[in-house]
This record gives sequence, C-alpha cells and structure tokens, in this order.
Amino acid sequence: MTRPDRQDWGVTDTSTPKRDPLQLVAIETERYVSADGWDQPTRLFALVPTHELASSAPGLDVGGVDADHLSAVEQEGFAPDGDLPRALETLAWPPAVRGCALAVERLVVPPAAERDLPSDPAAAVQQLQRHPDRQDVRLLVAVLRDGPSVCLIRQRSHDADNLVGTGPDLAPGLVAALLASLRDDVPE
Repeated sequence: MTRPDRQDWGVTDTSTPKRDPLQLVAIETERYVSADGWDQPTRLFALVPTHELASSAPGLDVGGVDADHLSAVEQEGFAPDGDLPRALETLAWPPAVRGCALAVERLVVPPAAERDLPSDPAAAVQQLQRHPDRQDVRLLVAVLRDGPSVCLIRQRSHDADNLVGTGPDLAPGLVAALLASLRDDVPE
C-alpha cells in the first residue's frame, strides 16, 4: 500500500539501447542470405557506412539510421572455385570499405567421423555427407578493419532466426583471413 504523502520517484527508461553496428549488419546480412534458402555458394559482402552509400545513391532513403550504421553490399561474381583460403588471400578492399562479411555453408560432423577418411578429397566429402550425425550449417563471419568481429551460425535442422547462434570465435580462421584482406598495406 502506498502512503498518500509519498511520491513515486521511479524512473522509466523508454529509450532503445544502441546496438553494435557490426552485430546489427551481421544479423541483417545473415537473414538476407537465409531468405535464399540452403545449398548456396559462398557469398561475400563489403561493409560500408550507410550514410556514405546514400551520398553515392541519392534515391536511397537512410532516414532514421544511426550515423555509424553499416550496410552490406554483396560482391557479385565472388567464386572461390573450391579454394576458399586462396580466394580470400587475393582480396583487397579500398579504404572506404570499413569491413567485410562472408557467408559460407559447411558440413559439421563429430570428431570421430573424421578418422579413417579416404585420402581422396571427393571420396572423403561423400563419406562425410552420408554420416548420420552430420549437421549442415551456414556461417556468417563479419569483421571490421579495426579488428572487431562477429560470427553467426545457423543450422539447417534448426532453421529459424531466433535459433541463430553467435560468438566472436566460431570461425577463427575465417576471421583472420577476412581481417588480412582489410589490411592497409595493400596497394589500391
């Protein structure tokens, strides 16, 4: 019971907490890729400040977005041809690109399933694809030029936006490769 002479000095904060721009663009990009379903090729995106993108595309409405909001611009024609590490080594981004993101599908199996695989890579992949405990996953790895990264993982067997996992180190090799592509010592 409240006494009549007592005032309620409670404070209600109705503001929306500011979201991390990298986390936000990673989620947006993962959902964009997810809308196209499964069994996709590897997809690559440049991460650019939305306001800078809008200045080069006058018809783009960016009203209501934060000044540090990022947009993902898909790099059409990126085709690693089965050698993703080599393709990532050849990437170089201009200074206007603040970061990049990569969406790639992978097959995950228990460690025991990787023992006694055939030496032929194609035969090994076929054996792993038939494994009863295999999981199909899609990784979305996003990094910024100054170092921050985020990784998202979606399982085909649990394919829902609210079931996407996230973490900074789910794919350390991909994080390192993407960061290397953003290094400043690459000639333009």
